[in-house]
Amino acid sequence: MSIKNKFFNFLSKVIIRLSVMRIIRLDDEKYLSILYRLKVMRKLNLKNPKTFNEKLQWLKIHDRKDIYTTMVDKYEAKKYVASIIGEDYIIPTIGVYDKFEDINFDNLPNQFVIKCTHDSGGLVICKDKKNFDVKLARKKINKCLKKNFYYSSREWPYKNVKPRILIEKYMIDDSEKELIDYKIMCFNENPELLFTCTDRYKGKLKVTFFDLDWNKLPFERKYPSSDKNIKQPKNFKKMLEYSKKLSKDISFLRVDWYEINGNLYFGELTFYPGSGFERFMPEEWDNKLGEKIILPKN
Repeated sequence: MSIKNKFFNFLSKVIIRLSVMRIIRLDDEKYLSILYRLKVMRKLNLKNPKTFNEKLQWLKIHDRKDIYTTMVDKYEAKKYVASIIGEDYIIPTIGVYDKFEDINFDNLPNQFVIKCTHDSGGLVICKDKKNFDVKLARKKINKCLKKNFYYSSREWPYKNVKPRILIEKYMIDDSEKELIDYKIMCFNENPELLFTCTDRYKGKLKVTFFDLDWNKLPFERKYPSSDKNIKQPKNFKKMLEYSKKLSKDISFLRVDWYEINGNLYFGELTFYPGSGFERFMPEEWDNKLGEKIILPKN
């Protein structure tokens, strides 16, 4: 990374920190324009957006529906998705709590997952309750509960999500060492491409893009692609079918899935992958994907 890039990266972190702490109070358009320049290293064109990243910024500001708040709430989204495609595709919920102190760990199974309903990154995995560090989990979750994810990247749907703690069943695929994330990218209701996330828990996340015929696409976005032979999931057609249903009347939506022991499970709904700040390599793919988004008329 060049000295210039390092400086811009440092400056963007400072600005985000000040925004989260409410020390700087810029309107969404100005804040996003500054952050876009520092992260993407291009001027943000909101009057006539062309690229994928530009259009995501435009959607943050101009496409705001109350249902989006439900769709990004990690607990409410499960009920929302179940109402459309059925309960069979939902990872079982163990409990929902307002405070960490409300959790009775004696009543929890040996393995479980703790996450916050209102943010990205508030996740703790317990694989063995006997060796689980409750104090460390409390520290991480309580820190996340105090955050409002909206202020870091102005993703409006998160602004009014109630901060809660969600505990889910720990899911593991008997045939794989880790779960693969399958993330379907839907443009104006139509699944057009997808990417997989692998090696997430090894600290070396790989993001690999595919077309709908499962051909690997020749671009990357922030993270390197995998050299492994990632097989098409058995439930791929269902993923596409249900992603289309869930993205109805939405300009862009990413629908995430897991395939566990041959069964399909819903992951989450995302309106702004990478918050629209991750650069494409090569850059031309930012334009190619941008062409697929038809923005709603104001």
